[in-house]
Amino acid sequence: MNDYEKTPRTTLKRAHKRGHFDRATVHAILDEALICHVAVMTPDKGVMNIPSSHWRIGETLYIHGSAKGASILALESGAEASIVVSLIDGAVFARSAWAHSVNFRSVMIYARGRVVDGDEKRTCLKAFIDKYAKDRWDKVRPLSDIELKATKIIAFDIIEASAKIRSAPPGDEDLEFDVWAGVVPLKITRQTEQACRKAGSSHPVPEGLLPNLK
Repeated sequence: MNDYEKTPRTTLKRAHKRGHFDRATVHAILDEALICHVAVMTPDKGVMNIPSSHWRIGETLYIHGSAKGASILALESGAEASIVVSLIDGAVFARSAWAHSVNFRSVMIYARGRVVDGDEKRTCLKAFIDKYAKDRWDKVRPLSDIELKATKIIAFDIIEASAKIRSAPPGDEDLEFDVWAGVVPLKITRQTEQACRKAGSSHPVPEGLLPNLK
């Protein structure tokens, strides 16, 4: 599996050792994260940066949104997007204010999107739902034609991309300051499920919910 090609925008100028271009690392971060942020220039509202759920199939990243949303319309027209996915793994406490930091994993993608239509649209939406729960798509009510029309899927080819990772203890050497230093690990975890009580019958919690969270 070859690396993504480095470009001036994806090559780190500082702390270059934190940069990663191998596809396995980039894919793993994209697949674990549940939210991305998509920045795009719109004709009427200027730069917009929207949070969106995302999912990946092969070398393509997908997002969905309202068919009439300003950012979605801009992406549909061919405007370039800057897409960021971030995972925070820990708060880093140093002995100096300067050296405080966070441990994180992130991916940056630059791309122009395309609208997904036809059979590909339903296939993509199935992959989206199944990211959150294994085989969920086949167990719930299918999308109606009206719902499908109201939703647009934007696909981005993952070509210009890189990951940035910090995973380290505090980097300062101010040992003369008698203050605690270290890392507080942080992680998104599943809590106890809260079943919807509108239905008359109860169901056991299905297996495979949010498989990337433990």
